[in-house]
Amino acid sequence: MKDFYTIVIADDEEQLRHSLIRRIPWEEIGFQVVGEAENGIEALEQVERLEPDLLLTDIRMPFMSGIELAREAREICPTMQIAFLSGHDDFSYAQQAIQYNIISYMLKPISSAELTEELKRIKRKIDQRFEEFASSREQEEHGRQQEFLQPLILDAYQSSLPEREEELLKAAKNSGFLEGDTSSLQYAVLVVSLEDADGRNCTAQASVHAMDTIYAKYIHYYGSFFCSDRVVSLLATTKQGMDKYLHIIVEEISQSVRRIMGRKACIGVSRAVTSLSQCHEAYGEAMDAMSYARRSRNGAYFIADIERSDKMDHEAVQNELSQLEGLLRAGSAEELRNFLNQVFDRMEQEKVSPMGVQFILIQMIASAFRVLYALADGEAVRRLQDSFPLQMQALHEAHHMRPRLMDFFLGAQKLILEQRKKSGSVICDQALSIIEERYMDPDLSLVVISSEIAVSPNYLSALIKKSTGSTFIDLLTRRRIETAKELVIGTSMKVKEISERCGYNDQHYFSYCFKKYTGLSPGACRRQYEEQQS
Repeated sequence: MKDFYTIVIADDEEQLRHSLIRRIPWEEIGFQVVGEAENGIEALEQVERLEPDLLLTDIRMPFMSGIELAREAREICPTMQIAFLSGHDDFSYAQQAIQYNIISYMLKPISSAELTEELKRIKRKIDQRFEEFASSREQEEHGRQQEFLQPLILDAYQSSLPEREEELLKAAKNSGFLEGDTSSLQYAVLVVSLEDADGRNCTAQASVHAMDTIYAKYIHYYGSFFCSDRVVSLLATTKQGMDKYLHIIVEEISQSVRRIMGRKACIGVSRAVTSLSQCHEAYGEAMDAMSYARRSRNGAYFIADIERSDKMDHEAVQNELSQLEGLLRAGSAEELRNFLNQVFDRMEQEKVSPMGVQFILIQMIASAFRVLYALADGEAVRRLQDSFPLQMQALHEAHHMRPRLMDFFLGAQKLILEQRKKSGSVICDQALSIIEERYMDPDLSLVVISSEIAVSPNYLSALIKKSTGSTFIDLLTRRRIETAKELVIGTSMKVKEISERCGYNDQHYFSYCFKKYTGLSPGACRRQYEEQQS
């Protein structure tokens, strides 16, 4: 529970909006006004920039309705609650948006006293949700589900025969995890751990309950259990559901853990698979993704955003090899050097046989090539081979090969880091290129572009912001207005024609954006230019 919650107020009636801000005792009732907007688009920009706890908005506004605003806002800030304040007694209209975190629906006119009381009720509801998420109580164990899920995810099911899948589906239904027709389901594994400000793991059994409260909002089939220092979850839904909700779920986990618990969530997400027998492999992918997340400011990684899908099998990789792969992916050179020295020292101290040494080192080298191959193309792999040629038959003499092996693994780590930066840069450049080529498409959006590039909206949004310092919405709008300004001062086209040419279906919204970014309306901009030329 927080001392106060942040709120953005959106209403196209300026007098009413300012009256609300002035007359409501916000701090006394536990809120802090951090932004205001006069239309739906501006409200969405405020939500993206400020990430408020509550959006108080009129349901009918210029440029973007409250329904559309609620839908778009959920993509950006899924933890935020929304309260409608409308002059239209049309609850059936508001019902369309109930799935988008609508916490209250109020009718105008409403007195300050009535609104204050409703805001108090809203705060109690948000308090309750925060308390439920952060609750330290233990979740009641769902015995049958856990008995099914834990071996399914943690143990390898080597057989992918149809009869084996039928057995697993039957067990899933007997456990209560699945029911009815499962033919269209996909499965994804999420691995979540929580860290405090010092980077210490603070995940507990109670964290299972917190994760499940989020899953329950979006999908019907989910199951979680606590394993060592992490929460492991299996989600099952249709491809459409997976595409629509998975990135929202991940974003809500990250935001909720940060806002409510004051912690950082490290999240690894597998690719979606089509059978239960693939869930153990998906778990390995989720753990690989977490190794990136644990060493990154961006605490959530989808493995499909980072690594190619045609990876070598690594079922037999042991804990030591997993640690090596984690350091190759996202560790520092010093951490990798210390780890390798520990491995070499251990093999000497334990007097591992020459054949044993050779086997371990071959596995370690294979791990380095596997991680590099997952991130890069064959050319990068050849660069590593050419730069650090190794004689396999000499690997049994680890003490003589130590300097050369140290150079090899540090070189591999450097190449992997280069490929990660290159991959992120390529993806960002692709997105910027699409904006440049198709800014005039009124349906162009972050979700559309991320789908075309085959990465999650979360990942693409973070890449764009890191690379450009601007949000996707800001980049797209600026690109549209740049062209619009050229057409305004360089042609005799009508404002309506220019707005349509630049991706705006609504001429009034176009004029609003034009003035916001240039300081002048399209007409005033044209007149000013003509006066300067005369």
